[in-house]
Amino acid sequence: MRYVVTGAAGFIGSHLAEALLEQGHAVLGVDSYTEYYDRVRKERNAAALDVLEADLADAPLAPIVEGADGVFHLAGQPGVRASWGAGFEPYLRLNVLATQRLFEAAAAAGVRVVFASSSSVYGDAERYPTPEEAVPQPISPYGITKLACEQLAHAIGRGQGLDAVLLRYFTVYGPRQRPDMAFTSMLEALARGDAFRLFGDGGAARSFTYVGDAVAATIAAMERGRSGEVYNVGGGGEATMNEAIALAEEISGRRLEVEQLGAATGDVRRTRADVTKAESELAWSPQTPLQDGLRAQWEWAAVESRA
Repeated sequence: MRYVVTGAAGFIGSHLAEALLEQGHAVLGVDSYTEYYDRVRKERNAAALDVLEADLADAPLAPIVEGADGVFHLAGQPGVRASWGAGFEPYLRLNVLATQRLFEAAAAAGVRVVFASSSSVYGDAERYPTPEEAVPQPISPYGITKLACEQLAHAIGRGQGLDAVLLRYFTVYGPRQRPDMAFTSMLEALARGDAFRLFGDGGAARSFTYVGDAVAATIAAMERGRSGEVYNVGGGGEATMNEAIALAEEISGRRLEVEQLGAATGDVRRTRADVTKAESELAWSPQTPLQDGLRAQWEWAAVESRA
C-alpha cells in the first residue's frame, strides 16, 4: 500500500510511519515543523523517513492524497495548556482549517482517512471507564478543536462521501514523546538531576497508552475500522502521576525533586478508556504494562537529555 502520514516528524506520527515501512508499505510523510517545540527533536524523530515539509492549512493537497491507499492524519497543534487566549489562533488554523482541507481533498480523491482525535473531547467525563457514546464536554479550547474536527468528518462524510475513522487517543507516552508532556519532562529531569514541575497535587489519574499500542490501533483502524465510527485508544488501566513518579524513581534508581504547581486550567482530573469497541471491531487491545513502557521511555530520555 501507499500511505500518507501527516505529522510524520512528531511523536506518534514518526513511530507510525516507521511501523508502516517495516510492514513493506510505501510512506509519504508530511510535516510543517511548527515551532511548538524544537525542530531538531522532530528531525531526529524523522531521520529514517521521507518527509515533505508542507503546511496543510494552505498547501495544495490534491497531489499529496491522490493515488494514496489511505491517509493517517496525525498533524495538528497539540497541548491543552497553550490553547487559551491569544494562543488559540494556531489551534484554529492547524487543527480545524487544516483538517477541513485535508478531509475535503481525501473525499474528492476517494481516499480513506484515519484521524487522530483525543480523549480531551470528553472533558470531565460523565462516567469511567468512558465509552465512545459518552457525551463530549471538552473543557479546553484544544479539546473543542478536536471535537470540531470529528464533526467535520461526519459532515464531509455525509455531504461529500468522506471515508473516515476517528480515534480518541488517551495520553500516549513512550520514546519521542513531546518535551512538554509530563513523562518526558519527568524523565529528563531525573536524568539531569533537575526539578520536575508537577501541575496539581499528583492525584490526577490517566489512562496511559504506550506508543507502540497506539500505533497498532491506528493501523488496525485503517484496515478494519467502520467508516464514520469513533474508537477509544487507551491503555486499559490507569495510574496517578504520584504513582508514575514512584515507578520512574524505581526504574531509574534515582530520586526526583518535585516542584509542585497549581493545577493547570483545562486539565481534567481523570481519564480511563473503555476500549471494548476497539477490542471487538478492530481486534485490538493494549499490550504494554506501564512499567515496561516507562522503562523504554526512560532509556530514551536518558540519551535525549544529553543531546
